[in-house]
Amino acid sequence: MKAVVLERKGVINVREVPDVPAPGPGELRIAPHTVGVCGSDLHYYTHGRVGKYVVEQPMILGHEVAGTVLEVGEGVTDFKPGDRVALEPGIPDMTSRASRLGMYNVDPSVRFFATPPIDGCLCEEVIHPAAFTYHLPDSMSFGEGALLEPAAVGMWAATKARIKPGDICVVTGSGTVGMLTASAALAGGAAKVIVSDVSAIKLDIIGRIPGIVPVDLTREDLVERVREETGGWGADVAFECSGAPKAYETFWKLIAPGGCAVIVGIPVDPVPIDITELQATEVRIENIFRYANVYQKAIDLVAGGRLDLKPFITDTYAMDDAKAAFDRMDEGRPGDIKLQITVDHR
Repeated sequence: MKAVVLERKGVINVREVPDVPAPGPGELRIAPHTVGVCGSDLHYYTHGRVGKYVVEQPMILGHEVAGTVLEVGEGVTDFKPGDRVALEPGIPDMTSRASRLGMYNVDPSVRFFATPPIDGCLCEEVIHPAAFTYHLPDSMSFGEGALLEPAAVGMWAATKARIKPGDICVVTGSGTVGMLTASAALAGGAAKVIVSDVSAIKLDIIGRIPGIVPVDLTREDLVERVREETGGWGADVAFECSGAPKAYETFWKLIAPGGCAVIVGIPVDPVPIDITELQATEVRIENIFRYANVYQKAIDLVAGGRLDLKPFITDTYAMDDAKAAFDRMDEGRPGDIKLQITVDHR
């Protein structure tokens, strides 16, 4: 079968790889249709590693995926060939202590698409557990189905924040995850979400959503704007989604006493935290790693019209042009949010 393979840092080829086996008990054989290009995929391409995960051998890229069931394994009754599905890309050990506690996303032995040494899903066929596969409603496109993966990150962030109806939230960073976190916060009951960035184009896109207050950091002081929007009290919840160490210089000043900070973006360098300031205001700190138990909720929100994913899909590439998609993402065009790749099938 054909696949998009990261041979080593900086080298991507579209080439033949071994076919997948028949599905085992509880498994599905699935033909991916649409796969999103994620920041972690890009980082493996440009740097050859993400933290402790190092590309030491050729690896199929991609983990944001939707496709069609081709074959069902023994014992699978909820799916049949032809079903349109979205795949949750992390496969934990369901007997682990983390999984038994409902925290399967932090299971140390989780196998996640396109995380070395595990191959991803930018290929013609994959084998995946039925337990981590979800039906796509007819109203959802494959592109929206692939975007459920970063949407799940935003959903998990909003869930960990314990948003209450009427809360005022702030999101620092309007990348894909920042935008989807803001959307999830609104769906969770926030009265409004202040979103900051230095990209006027991205702020224009997210600012079209009712309830979003865009703040251009090249023109406005975020701390002052948050004070204006909250009567001087501060945001009930602040989500740090940029991963930029500089964001932390003012991040803690955005939060109201007794409010919540949720760390979503992953900083590449150490960041400053004034513990005494946080203690004085009893700010609660949450952080997230991927997500758990939110995929179906994200699907239901999209199907019910509460979460619109279509505005976040910027462009779609053919499989043979996958390298061009990765190079474009590396270029960082101002208006780009999510690039996706459609998989060719023989």
